[in-house]
Amino acid sequence: MSQVTVLDGGFATQLSVHVGKSIDGDPLWSARFNATDPNAVFKTHLDFLEAGAEAIMTNTYQASIEGYTEYLHLTEDTSLNLIKSTVRVAQMARNHFLAKKADVPPTIPLLVASIGPYGAHLHDGSEYTGSYSSDVSEDTIQKWHRPRIDACLEAGVDILGIETIPCKMEAEALLDMMCEEYPTVRFWISFQCKDNLHLANGELFSEAVNSLWAKARSRRNPNLIALGVNCVHPQIVTPLFRSVNEKKPLASRIPLIVYPNSGEVYTVEEGWQGKEDCVPLEHYVPQWIDLGVRFIGGCCRTYARDIKRIKQAVNSHGNTNHHH
Repeated sequence: MSQVTVLDGGFATQLSVHVGKSIDGDPLWSARFNATDPNAVFKTHLDFLEAGAEAIMTNTYQASIEGYTEYLHLTEDTSLNLIKSTVRVAQMARNHFLAKKADVPPTIPLLVASIGPYGAHLHDGSEYTGSYSSDVSEDTIQKWHRPRIDACLEAGVDILGIETIPCKMEAEALLDMMCEEYPTVRFWISFQCKDNLHLANGELFSEAVNSLWAKARSRRNPNLIALGVNCVHPQIVTPLFRSVNEKKPLASRIPLIVYPNSGEVYTVEEGWQGKEDCVPLEHYVPQWIDLGVRFIGGCCRTYARDIKRIKQAVNSHGNTNHHH
């Protein structure tokens, strides 16, 4: 694996190019299109691959059994099959991309299952606060995650991208589960943070990351490939990552992952605002790589064109800084 892997961008954002409307406010976001318009899902994956993404994430963030039974009125079996077919659409996009390339690319793009937080199915915004961490047990969280993880692994993914996790307790529950039940599966854990020091529910980011990394090491689990943040304002990333890696010697730095939002800000009343004030994400790439970032992509409001620019920035940084 090259030093830095470029991820894809905001799935729902790029999907809107193909379905012609904004998906904000739909309780299933882009997950509905797995059932109604898989071709648009396929094209969205392909856009990111063609932009240079070295990993693509399945469109399963919001795809919970509860969500599909409640909003699409599917049975549990049908919901699980829909999750599997969603993974297969991503596989088809990867196969199509590879078949079109006459020369064999040096790396086959990774297929990552998007595993969003427990709070995402509650539709009360608690994925952004982690308020459930005090009243839901580790066991309940694991039970909720298990069917989707199993479905994604059965369908065939390379990595589980555990993402937008708002609280340390859910991350620990998932780490324990990965070590005990899925000891050969590679995964990352990426947090939702509320400011430049704290997880969404107020815990220190550095403390959570250091303790999870130490725990994975003590369990002899080599498959936790990175820890980090996603779905956050890009401005808070550097201080968050400094709090983890700045004082560590290079050899003991924790591999980090980041796929932030564009820098626009979302409110229910106004939608996304502030495009003209955004610093392009590729501007941050050198400082992030210097802090130990190994995976970089985008989340909300990032398009395939943003991934293309991130990839260029990663490549040019790699060519100038061999000492890292």
